[in-house]
This record gives sequence, structure tokens and C-alpha cells, in this order.
Amino acid sequence: MRASRGLISRWADTYDAPVAHTRRTFLGGVASLAASSLVVRESQAAPAPRTGLTSATLAHAGAAQAAAKRGIKLGLDHFGIRAFNWKAPQLIDYAASQQLDAIFLSELNVLEQRDDAYLKGLRDRAEKAGMSIYLGMTSICPTSGAFDPKAGTAVEQLRDGIRMAKTIGSPVIRCYLGRQQDRSTQGGIETHIKNTVEVCKAVRADALAAKVKIAVENHAGDMQAWELVGLVEAAGPDYVGINIDPGNATWTLEDPVTSLEIMAPYIACTSIRDSAVWETDTGVIVEWVAMGDGDVDFKKWCDIYAAKVKNVPVFLETFAGLRRPFNYLSEPDFWKIWPKARASDLARFLAVAKRGKPREALPAIPQGPAGAEAEQARQKATLEKSVAYCRSALGLGIRA
Repeated sequence: MRASRGLISRWADTYDAPVAHTRRTFLGGVASLAASSLVVRESQAAPAPRTGLTSATLAHAGAAQAAAKRGIKLGLDHFGIRAFNWKAPQLIDYAASQQLDAIFLSELNVLEQRDDAYLKGLRDRAEKAGMSIYLGMTSICPTSGAFDPKAGTAVEQLRDGIRMAKTIGSPVIRCYLGRQQDRSTQGGIETHIKNTVEVCKAVRADALAAKVKIAVENHAGDMQAWELVGLVEAAGPDYVGINIDPGNATWTLEDPVTSLEIMAPYIACTSIRDSAVWETDTGVIVEWVAMGDGDVDFKKWCDIYAAKVKNVPVFLETFAGLRRPFNYLSEPDFWKIWPKARASDLARFLAVAKRGKPREALPAIPQGPAGAEAEQARQKATLEKSVAYCRSALGLGIRA
């Protein structure tokens, strides 16, 4: 599913999401990209700072007071800066350099080793930097196309993930069912939900003994919020919770605010990003963007989060430029994979789309050394811009 982690996102590997790019647009934009700037769209009334995190933080002297109002830890999900191919120690050090409160190692391939001594060393490294640490893994559904059977059975993998989470000091082991293609397989998504529930039940004793919650993500368009809540309830909310991803909510035609309202009682972890959403003649387009650059009402989102979710950091898993069309007006079979989609939820999503305006695509980034550096610059700029926005505009973060 993820043959390349340097330049291709895990969802771009899964979907052939069309993005109109040309060599000319790349050459025209690479100079500004190399300077770690991002395209600022005309539709933004109050764009977030264009500078990197350090200068942006200095420029927003009032951010510390705003953060104190919410008291919510701010961290990063390492996948937002995956192009650097850093391992866990480098990721922890980078997060510390940005004065973040937490680090989320959301997949196990950033671990150089998996033995207890190594994991305890990472825990100590994070603690010395004043950060909490969260751990994640990939699919635990044996019938999903995203599942990797070469790594062992789903139960074996999840049980070992729980062990590693306990050792590293993470209160959760994040995982997911699969991807949107699973909805079109025999039995639909309900078959995969049932199989995921059975895997969770098989390790219930392990999770409870370790005091590690299994945090299942709404991932790559696999489940809508109410479906994921149903999975958690069927498995048992005493040891299974949710890793909420508002960016992925837009891939299931949900308003991220609505998604949060539904999932809030079960949230144990987060991976957040902003989304631009706008209507087309054939449906809508969703593009993932830096925090503050999109159409999601994140001030309302944070108000709800602060009121209903306690002691769970907000982790930034940012993307820039990945867009996907949802042609529900022109594709006759579009709704076949959503047989129980709720009209009220769709209406709220369409309200977000009506606020949005069409945007120019970001310059394409080609393969090769120059492209790798440009992708690193884009990912770093997107993340640091998002950190600055979350601190200054949303009042997130403990450390200044």
C-alpha cells in the first residue's frame, strides 16, 4: 500500500487522485517553495503566517496567553514530515526544537528497533524534552486490502503493538481498519468492521492489563463517524477508542465539526489537518491544506474539543496540495458504497463546500533529488505554518 514514503502520501498511494500539474507550473513555483513558503489563496480572508515556526512564534507574542485558555497539548504526527525519512530519535528532537508538547510516532517503521531497551530509551528521550509520546501502527483488519499479512496475523500484530505502546509510555496504540476500496468488497464495510471487532476482542485482556487503549482511526475514507462509533461500541469502549482525523472525515463526505460531535466521547488520539472544499459541476473537490488555509471551522472544532475531550493532545498530520474529486453528481454508482449515508450529515458537509472557492493547484514536485528537497521544504513549511496558526489563532499548546 505504501511503496514510497518519501514523496507519496499513504492515501495518494491508495488512490490515483488526479491533480492537474505541469512542468511549467513546477518551474514557476519552485523558487518560492525552496524558500519554504506556501501558496496563499485569494479566498483566505486572514491567512496564517507565511514564515517558519520560530519567527512566527516570535511574531505572535500573545500566543502563550491564548494557549493557556484551552490548556490542550499540541504535537506533531510524524507523517506530516515523512519526506525527511527521519527515525524516531530525530523526530523527537525535531518536535522538541519546535517547543511542542507531544510527539506521535504514528507508524512502527520509524522505530529502528522494537525491543524494550530501545523503546524505553525513546520514552526517556521524550520525557527529557518535556514531551509525551504516542505510538501507532497500521491496519488490523485481516480482510482489508491495507492489511499486511507478512508481519503476522492481525491479533499478533496488535498484541505486539500494545506491548510496544506500554513500554514506550504511550496511552494508546493507534491503528485503522483500511481504506475506501474496502467499502466496495463483498459484504461492504460492515464485514470488515465485524472482523476488526473480533481482532480487538482477542486482545482485550492484553490492552486492559497494559492500560493501553486501542485507538482506531477514521482512515482514508473507510468509515464515516457513526460507523466507527459502532465499531467501538461493538468491541467495547473500555479498551477501544478513536483516533480522530478531520481531514479524513472530508473523504467520507462529512463536515469535520459534525464528525467531532459524533466521535467526541470516544476520542483517545488525534491526527488533524485542514481541508479546502468546493463545489464543481460534478460534485465537490477536497484538498488538504495547512491549518487556517481551509474551509473547516476549526475555531468551533476546538471549542467542542476543549469541552468534550479531556487530556488528549492535538497532533498535526499536515498535507499540502493533495486533492481529490468526489463526483457524486456525474457517477451513477457513486452512492453504492454508501448505502446508509445520512442525509443530515451530508447536508452539513455541503454547507462547508458552499463556503469554499476553487483554488489553483500547488506546483507539481517531480521525482529526483531536487524534487525530494522541494517536498521536504513543502512539508516542513506546511507543518510549521500550521503550528504557528494553532498557537496564535486556536489557542492550542502548553509551551510557548
